[in-house]
Amino acid sequence: MQRLGKNDGSYLGERIDVQAVFGEIKTAAQEHGWTSETFHADGDFKWLALRRVPLSTRHSPPATRLYLSTGIHGDEPAGPLAALRLINENIWPDHAEIVLLPCLNPVGFANGHRENEQGIDLNRDYLQPRSPEIRAHIAWLEKQAAFDLCLCLHEDWESHGFYLYELNPDNKPSQAEKMIAAAKEVCPIDQSGIIEGREARGGIIRLSLETRTRPLWPESFWLLQNKTRLSYTLEAPSDFEIGVRVNALVAATQAALIAATSD
Repeated sequence: MQRLGKNDGSYLGERIDVQAVFGEIKTAAQEHGWTSETFHADGDFKWLALRRVPLSTRHSPPATRLYLSTGIHGDEPAGPLAALRLINENIWPDHAEIVLLPCLNPVGFANGHRENEQGIDLNRDYLQPRSPEIRAHIAWLEKQAAFDLCLCLHEDWESHGFYLYELNPDNKPSQAEKMIAAAKEVCPIDQSGIIEGREARGGIIRLSLETRTRPLWPESFWLLQNKTRLSYTLEAPSDFEIGVRVNALVAATQAALIAATSD
């Protein structure tokens, strides 16, 4: 399995018709009994939060609450496609509540840009948000109960393989190795000792930092400070075939969900 060598200074690979993918996601979610909530809109574009109630405890509080998001960068198409695959495959822990935000930057996808229409990187806008998209996302999140696990699905156009970031300040049981093992079955793992300027081991970057000192917060920082104590950012390698990237994100996500509801 080889890198394609397409990317040069930015992502230059496949694109998706985000409205078509969004339509498929909404249809599949409805068919499988998910509820849908729009928390922001801009013209023809809508920002959706999908929710699947636990099948085995419909009339009692869920044992585990799990949050997934993707599509915050308009040059990372594998995330929304992975969300579609996950909904279609419909393999979820029965006793967990799943909250899934399938595309946090639909305008970026439509324009073929990583950022939003104003040139803001939405995944750096969570400390003092300027963008209406992130202000709306935070307002919606503030109404939600806490999550036991949060997964943010991404791609990295420079990466040699799949890797992930772990935010786990309370040293909860880690899902990182299980996600890497699952992704390794379908995608190369980035074995670099330094990834994105941070120490890595076996495709895992364990962040040990004081988030308050960082001026540009990604979504995962806001979640860690406000809604969870265990968060992972999954990074598929954008210079591989898109099917490989989708497979890696799906496999890692499913491994994390199983582990989170069985520990």
